[in-house]
Amino acid sequence: MRQSLPFELSKEQSFFDSLGDWMGDVLYDELPEKGLECRDEQIFMAYQIEKVLREKSILFAEAGVGTGKTIAYLLPAITYARYTGKPALIACADETLIDQLVKEGGDIYKLQKLLDLNIDVRLAKSRDQYLCLKRYEEAEQFMDGEYLDEIAVSIPEGVYGAGGLGLYGARSDYPNISDEEWQHVNYNYIQQCQVCDVRNRCGQTLHRAHYREATDLIICSQDFLMEHTATKESREREGQLPLLPEVSMIVLDEGHLLEYAAQKAMTNKIQDYTIVKLLDRLMVDGLREKTLLLMEKLQDGHELFFDQLRDDVIDTDDERKRIQKSPTLMKLGQKVIETIGELMEEFVFESEMYVIPEYELRMAEEFLDQYEAAMRIFVSQSNAIDWLEETDGEETLVIMPHLITEVLEKKLFSKKIPYVFSSATLSINKDFSYIAYSLGIKKYNSFSVESPFDYEEVMKIHVHELEQAEKATRVASLLEESTEQTLLLFKSKQAMQAFKDVLTDEQKATIGFEGDRELSSLVRDFQAGKLHTLSSYHLWEGLDLPEEALTRVIIVDLPFPPSDPLFDAKRSFADDPYVEVELPFMLLRLQQGMGRLIRTTNDHGTIHILMNEEELKNLPEIEPIFAVKPTFEK
Repeated sequence: MRQSLPFELSKEQSFFDSLGDWMGDVLYDELPEKGLECRDEQIFMAYQIEKVLREKSILFAEAGVGTGKTIAYLLPAITYARYTGKPALIACADETLIDQLVKEGGDIYKLQKLLDLNIDVRLAKSRDQYLCLKRYEEAEQFMDGEYLDEIAVSIPEGVYGAGGLGLYGARSDYPNISDEEWQHVNYNYIQQCQVCDVRNRCGQTLHRAHYREATDLIICSQDFLMEHTATKESREREGQLPLLPEVSMIVLDEGHLLEYAAQKAMTNKIQDYTIVKLLDRLMVDGLREKTLLLMEKLQDGHELFFDQLRDDVIDTDDERKRIQKSPTLMKLGQKVIETIGELMEEFVFESEMYVIPEYELRMAEEFLDQYEAAMRIFVSQSNAIDWLEETDGEETLVIMPHLITEVLEKKLFSKKIPYVFSSATLSINKDFSYIAYSLGIKKYNSFSVESPFDYEEVMKIHVHELEQAEKATRVASLLEESTEQTLLLFKSKQAMQAFKDVLTDEQKATIGFEGDRELSSLVRDFQAGKLHTLSSYHLWEGLDLPEEALTRVIIVDLPFPPSDPLFDAKRSFADDPYVEVELPFMLLRLQQGMGRLIRTTNDHGTIHILMNEEELKNLPEIEPIFAVKPTFEK
């Protein structure tokens, strides 16, 4: 049900004038009277957003830590949603930060309590964040594990029989299940939900229906927003609803990360064993011999292609491995394309004979369409970026378009609605051209306001000068010196794993590592003091743990972008890769990491940054972003 505005409209004033008056009352009087600080920077930001609502334009809102950015955009977003009759969309950096926004004690919770507002906020999580009943049933048949029993208990009676059907099946419902276990039972991209016989009882379907009815706010990840943007047209052509409903405005929290979410959404993937397993399931009794022979030919051709692909990979420790495309690989790829075309023609006949179950056949057809499109891009020698990585335990060929600016301009920013990019780090020394250029945005408004905190009083920065091989020992020593609440930040999953590998079992037992179980549950335990150390490669931004919940941040490596095909492509198009790609990425991420420490006026603590000889060469560029003068330790 559409909710009323928190203020009266009159003929004498426009909605926007009335909104401005109400925000002034709330931010200058009502919230300070109830214990929140009156912050000039927050008020300035709220009125800049009100201006953007009038103009339906794009705003880069850079506001330092402690400004109160979330409340500054929530007040206009909620009221604009009620005025237009469409929810506002808030897109966070990743899935973990969605739960941070709606947690008890968070800013939405505070506004509801202090302003007596009933805020209708609903979460829209990425598809891989939901249980897939089909994959769960398959895992039960062929796998063992206590996690399957935990999932079984959570499934409502109405799924397989008579009974109720409440919301279920979200990743956050299973905090004790590891990421590796979850990958056996969650949705993945080859599932064809539109022809699934249990789709109306699926947890994902129920959650989708729930958030579509939101009247105030829908919160999702930037990955999911871009997945919606990338698939909207094709889903509508197939008679499906888009993943997200129409919205009144879009807020991009930690908006500097949108480029990477967009590139991820536009990728094509070819997995090693998926197609082999998929075709095996179609080889049922009664299948025409020609169809069977073509399926076997495609399996053989696919395996030969992947064998050659492994030979053509440049062997490194990087997660994304470069491919040196040989003529043999390209010929094998072309043969696979030809075989898919022949097989798809035979599937037309098979569909009329009803030998293959409809769901299995439709899933195979959709998958082969995507496979063929991806392979055509790969063998075409276009400007696409490609690499080999491991996804869901399988070797995966990833193909990504190099330029996403045209796609963003056409599919996302073409809508006449307000867009607000919010972050403490959108510019390099108040210059927004780097982010604007990377997103293809030519016309925008922007502002930058400093943090209101007196960092000299509450924070110390220690720079440790040491060899790379000494870093793990130094981190262990720092952790032994004090049991204060500590966040360890690594530049990559591999860097974190390398640190983990050199620890003793006793040392590992005292640290919560990202990936060991669901991340938001680790964060909750850390905030509650059940863990004293949280180790992560994702939580450079968005994590908000005030006061004694976090008093020390240890940055183990400078967060330069990886040496992988994606960033190599960016470097290749730059006149000066260090100045245009390496340095801006590292500085933005480092600022974000350091910004995890001081979140409120009651916060205090220390930041330790470990630098080897090569990293120390970047000090002249790094020192201007330090909030306090650092001390140096050998």
